[in-house]
Amino acid sequence: MKITILGYYGGYPSKNTGTTGYLVQTKDTNLLLDAGSATLLELEKNLDPLDLDAVLLTHYHHDHTADLGVLQYRWQLNEKKKVATLPIYGHTEDPLNFGALTWPNASKGISYQVNDVIKVGGLKISFEKTQHPVAAFATRIEEVATGKVFTFTSDTRYFAQLADFAQNSDLLITDTNFLSDYQGVKWHLTTKETAQLFDNAHAQRLIISHLSPKIDPKIMLEETQHFSANPTKIELPATGKVIEL
Repeated sequence: MKITILGYYGGYPSKNTGTTGYLVQTKDTNLLLDAGSATLLELEKNLDPLDLDAVLLTHYHHDHTADLGVLQYRWQLNEKKKVATLPIYGHTEDPLNFGALTWPNASKGISYQVNDVIKVGGLKISFEKTQHPVAAFATRIEEVATGKVFTFTSDTRYFAQLADFAQNSDLLITDTNFLSDYQGVKWHLTTKETAQLFDNAHAQRLIISHLSPKIDPKIMLEETQHFSANPTKIELPATGKVIEL
C-alpha cells in the first residue's frame, strides 16, 4: 500500500499548501481519501484523476471537500476514465451533502455507517465515529493482500476508543491542530493528545496532519515528539510525500 500526501493544512490552504487529501494505492486500486483544496492539482502530479477507482470522504467540512465539485466536473466532461461513474463514499447523517455526491453522468454517492466494512478494490475499510461538531469518521484502511494498515483519525478531539480503533497500525495520520497549552474548546487534538494516542495505539509510524497555518510545523513536531515514548517514529507531512507500507 502506498499513501501520497496531497495536502495537510486544516481550515484553509496557505504557503502553497492545500488542505486535507491523500491518495491511497495498491497494485490495482486508486482511492482518494478526502478532497481538500488543491487536492486535484496535486493529484495530477501523481495520477491522472480519471484513473481513480473511488473517493472516500470522512466528513463534509470544506477543508476536506473543497475540490470534490471540480473533480465531478472533470468526470462529467471527459469520456476516457477508469470507471464510468465515480463512486464517492460518504455518511448519510448530513442528507444534503450526501445528496450532492451524486452528479449526473459523473458520480454516485454510496453510504457508509459506523459499523460497516467496505471493500474498494484491494482495500478493506472500517469506520469509527469521531467527536467533532459535525458527523465525522476515522478510517482504518487495510490492504487485503498484505495486511498492512493505515489509520486516519479525520477531525476529532481526543477520546479513548480512538486508540483501540488505530491499534497496531503500520501508519497513523492524526488531526493535530493545537499546541499542548491550548485552552479553548477542543474539537481537534493537541500535540500532547496526539502523542498519547500514538503511544496507546502502538502504531509503527505517526505523521501529524491537519496542521494550523498559524503555527510553525517544526514546533508542532517537537512538542509531539516531546510527549511521546517513541519520538523517532513521528514525522511532519509534506505535499507529495510518499509512504510505502
